[in-house]
Amino acid sequence: MGVERGSGRKTAFLAATATISLFIIAALVAAWSVFYAPGPAARDGRQTTIVTLPSGAGVSAIAATLKSAGVIRSTDMFKAAATLTGADRKLRAGEYEVPSKASLRSVIVLLVEGRVVRHYVTLPEGWSSAQAVDILNKQPILIGTVDVTPDEGSLWPDTYEVSRGETRNSVIARMRRARDENLARLWAARSPTTVVRSPEEAMVLASIVEKETGLAAERPRVAAIFTNRLRAGMRLESDPTIVYGITRGRPLGRGIRRSELDRQTAWNTYQIDGLPPTPIANPGRDAIAAVLNPPRTDELFFVADGTGGHVFARTYDEHLINVARWREIERRKAGLPPEAAPPAVPGTVPGVPNAPPEAAAGATAAPGVTAPPGARVISIPQTTPAPAR
Repeated sequence: MGVERGSGRKTAFLAATATISLFIIAALVAAWSVFYAPGPAARDGRQTTIVTLPSGAGVSAIAATLKSAGVIRSTDMFKAAATLTGADRKLRAGEYEVPSKASLRSVIVLLVEGRVVRHYVTLPEGWSSAQAVDILNKQPILIGTVDVTPDEGSLWPDTYEVSRGETRNSVIARMRRARDENLARLWAARSPTTVVRSPEEAMVLASIVEKETGLAAERPRVAAIFTNRLRAGMRLESDPTIVYGITRGRPLGRGIRRSELDRQTAWNTYQIDGLPPTPIANPGRDAIAAVLNPPRTDELFFVADGTGGHVFARTYDEHLINVARWREIERRKAGLPPEAAPPAVPGTVPGVPNAPPEAAAGATAAPGVTAPPGARVISIPQTTPAPAR
């Protein structure tokens, strides 16, 4: 009898062990299938679901966020899987784009590898502060309003990484800090040949250089010409300053009218001496460096060459030849005969600042200006603005 009872107990034990083993195997199979099986479909028929995990969140909080977003079915399964795989100590915060029906394993791998969604905004060189606000307002992941447009020239053109939920004002603050830091470094490396007397003046002149040419290779040359003009007491006579006085940093969208060339504004360098009171845009590093370290040259004029660049001249006589060539390019582009006037928008000055040379025939230098050799016209009189640049 004792043998039989012992044998029965052994059989029962083996049966129980087998049952438990089968249960464990079944559980493992079930867990394995859940781990690798397709997850929930994204809501509203979308292909992905955006989930933002805050910094410092624990596994339980992350699981609750994922469950609320609809990318996992069970918080307990997520926590168990994260713990068993060791992922619970490696999950990273950030914004994630989870594909529809992503498996639990795929979600965990996504969070461990930190494949976050990255957003960027770019402020191009030469864009105004008003345009910078427009750029930020068009970025849907940012929040808040910009009630006051930043001072012109106070922002650093660059590409900035931004986060969902970040305020627009905080991005502007970063742009300001970058401008201050970069300007300080550039100012410290300035050359004695620069004509500007302060970082603020450097930004004003650099903004004009930036708007005058889109070619980085030309910026030092244009900066040198404006430096020469200021040293000689000449007016800068820069078209972009006319436009800024009209639009305060937005595109004009048409040619400059003669009345606008003659209009007195604080920025119209055809009408004022020296520098305008503020920058006319947010210049980039190259333009600022060109103003602070201008090359030595005796050039004083430049005009478009028809290829996106400019042709430069030492004297006004040379400049008139270049202007005539540009006017011929304008005629050819419009399909007009050589004797025809270049095309112009009604009510505007044809090809400003390349108006007909005869328009400046009676112009004289402004008081106190020292005319360089060969320059027949070096300044715009108040009554009949000269077209030279």
